[in-house]
Amino acid sequence: MRKLLVLALVGLVAQLIDGSLGMAYGLTSSTLLLVAGVAPAAASASVHLAEIGTTLAAGVAHWRFGNVDWRVVTRIALPGAVGAFVGATVLSSISTESAAPWMAGILFTLGAYLLIRFARPLRTDRVGGRLRGRFLGPLGLVAGFVDATGGGGWGPVATPALLVSGRMEPRKVIGSVDTSEFVVAGAASIGFLIGLGSEGFLLPTVAALLIGGLIAAPLAAWLVRIVPAQLLGAAVGGVIVLTNARTLMRSAELDGPARPALYALLAAGWLAALVLAVRALRRTRRARAEAAEAATVAPANAAGVPAEASDTASVGEVPADLAATGTPAPR
Repeated sequence: MRKLLVLALVGLVAQLIDGSLGMAYGLTSSTLLLVAGVAPAAASASVHLAEIGTTLAAGVAHWRFGNVDWRVVTRIALPGAVGAFVGATVLSSISTESAAPWMAGILFTLGAYLLIRFARPLRTDRVGGRLRGRFLGPLGLVAGFVDATGGGGWGPVATPALLVSGRMEPRKVIGSVDTSEFVVAGAASIGFLIGLGSEGFLLPTVAALLIGGLIAAPLAAWLVRIVPAQLLGAAVGGVIVLTNARTLMRSAELDGPARPALYALLAAGWLAALVLAVRALRRTRRARAEAAEAATVAPANAAGVPAEASDTASVGEVPADLAATGTPAPR
């Protein structure tokens, strides 16, 4: 019972992270299950089965808060489902001994990617136009395959790619990725069911993760508006890197003084990423404040209103070039 309660708490925290950041439910949950000694295929299968419920709840919550672009969802979800089904079939056919380092390597790489990605500001200055199907289709296919074979990866692959495009609001990127993951998780679960059978799913673990995720889903859809993704992404990336480094070092039979030295190096990199993330967050907020102030002063001066009078303008107004992306458009 104590183990199930811990897993429910993990599901809750993982869904809070995923719903606020658009990624890391599978990474967080799968990493914990691997550390607990669960076979890689069973871990990924159980997490994806739980995700069917959590992503459905998250999708409904994001839809109610207006965070979903249904055009993007339809164009990324179906290729993602194909990739997830293939990935689940591949992972099911690999032995546990071979799959453990493979899965840990994928999770480690994705964790390192999170550290690098959120240690610097996201580019959101390319506004205009719509995302094309020839971009969304291959993105969904690759993200779905990585997600099933690594026990997580749909968000870490899809969310940054859509954010970097600069053609969607960050909250809509997160909401659309979370919503489309429902289809991806369902396809992966079918693939695992065919490859492993029903005994491949750890149903008590699935139930615990599901309960925690369902509790957190509505709150996460609201938190996406206020939680600084910069810090959250760097923090989660460091946890995933350090945790999966243990499996990789064990597989490489790395022992002696090299192991603590490598841990220290990874921890130093994590700390550096957190510091850079804080600096990037401060620069972004400073740029927003300066742009907002300039946008309120300029119209007042053009109309002949003294600068002092313009200071009384509504502080809550946000200029049009900030509303869509959170950063000023290039002049």
